[in-house]
Amino acid sequence: MVLKIGVLASHGGSNMQAIIDQIEAGSLAAEIVLVLSNNSASGALERARKHGLPWQHLSGRHHPEPADLDAAIRQALQDAGAEVIVLAGYMKKIGPETLAAFEGRILNIHPALLPKHGGKGMYGIHPHEAVLEAGDKESGATVHVVNAHYDEGPVLKQRRVPVEPGDTPQSLQERVLREEHVIYADVLADVVAGKITLPVRED
Repeated sequence: MVLKIGVLASHGGSNMQAIIDQIEAGSLAAEIVLVLSNNSASGALERARKHGLPWQHLSGRHHPEPADLDAAIRQALQDAGAEVIVLAGYMKKIGPETLAAFEGRILNIHPALLPKHGGKGMYGIHPHEAVLEAGDKESGATVHVVNAHYDEGPVLKQRRVPVEPGDTPQSLQERVLREEHVIYADVLADVVAGKITLPVRED
């Protein structure tokens, strides 16, 4: 089985790059069938072009109405034959049409141990600031299924990262990111191997 992946990304796409590296190394039986970004200048689209991957820029510039943009994203992913959707730093909420079309098959990675430090606004450096402000002894990375609420879908896998004395949000972010680059490809490999069955249905 070769898993057909659609990627949505807004910025650098380093998590996407980690997946590409695993595919090209032959350790992940998957194919990225589309890289879609809302940012025409994103590093993710540059990475897609570098690796010869199909890509598309879709944003409010093309479809000012959110429902129209949602429909266009859903159509692009379906036309590409995507089976699983991977969010790699995608800064927009997934619309209801795309959510319904790929229910239980849209994955996201969060730089904290959900359900802690998730929700609206918890992106970038903010979760790491929250971990340190809370005095937590550990943080980590969580791959979860996307639903209609920020960071509330079923958790598929987590990797833990100890908080070290003297950590800053930036130093913690750097260590968590290294684990993100491992865990995302691990989850996709588990899907290919049948260890994780998608779609994940919520109770």
